[in-house]
Amino acid sequence: MGTRFADKVAIVSGGGRGIGRAVALLLAEEGASLVVNDLGCEVDGTGSSHTPADDTVAEIKRKGGKATATYQDVSTMAGGEAVVQKAVDTYGRLDVLVNSVGIRRDRLIWQMTPEDFYAVVRNSLKSAFTTTKFACILFRQQRSGRIVNITADAGLGSIGMSNFAAASEGIVGMTRTIARDMGRYGVTCNAVSPMAATRLFPGMVDMYRQGGPADTNPDRRAGLAVPFPRDAREAWKGPGTPDDAENVAPLVAYLASGESPNANGYVFGTRGGDIYLYTNPEVERAIYDRGLFSMDALDDLVPRTISYDM
Repeated sequence: MGTRFADKVAIVSGGGRGIGRAVALLLAEEGASLVVNDLGCEVDGTGSSHTPADDTVAEIKRKGGKATATYQDVSTMAGGEAVVQKAVDTYGRLDVLVNSVGIRRDRLIWQMTPEDFYAVVRNSLKSAFTTTKFACILFRQQRSGRIVNITADAGLGSIGMSNFAAASEGIVGMTRTIARDMGRYGVTCNAVSPMAATRLFPGMVDMYRQGGPADTNPDRRAGLAVPFPRDAREAWKGPGTPDDAENVAPLVAYLASGESPNANGYVFGTRGGDIYLYTNPEVERAIYDRGLFSMDALDDLVPRTISYDM
């Protein structure tokens, strides 16, 4: 057992499976006392089960760690408050919050129903809000705390995922705002957008297609520039595969520790072998006029100064 999180208490929502489970196990291995929350629903948000949270807790205890399970639906305000209260009632404090909750209901935009849209936003974005709101009440009082939100790069453009894109980009924006709200109180809030094969993201079709396109490099799929070309699968030397959820956990744990005080309001990306930082949005090009732009002026200026190379 490590000691990086000795005497620290952490909540991991969505801790019963996938990345949340991997994070919970690593935090416990490093000495944290865990509250593992998981509704145990299906990928589309239906149903519930105590088994995922119970299994993670049992694994932590088998390895000599401390953990307790909760099964609340954190997309509700009562559920988010109850999970935070569970940490206080069980361990007397809270130091770390990791939000790793999400569901998928993919539909092309003309097929997307309001319920499909709201369900994904509610179970992803709102689930991060509820726990964070109540955790921040404690963090503000104690002048310390670490928040890490698991998000996705669906907002960069993914077919059939307008609902998940809205939720994931909402988490990014909320992360930056919470960082500003809470930074003055010694609290940091960052997000991690991972590439990992989980129940929610089983992988790209091309990864399983026999004789399909050779270019399945995760960097190129994400539009990332890398210092040298390589295929992560061929270069991988660690246990398992570069797509395993366990490869995401070290970065999340690092951001949840006290070792990264200057990382606040950032979005990191990770997959086996790589950790990268996404740029924050900034104004790239601008046009200026002393008065109201006319349509004729925009016809002339926009193609020449803004969209000339698009």
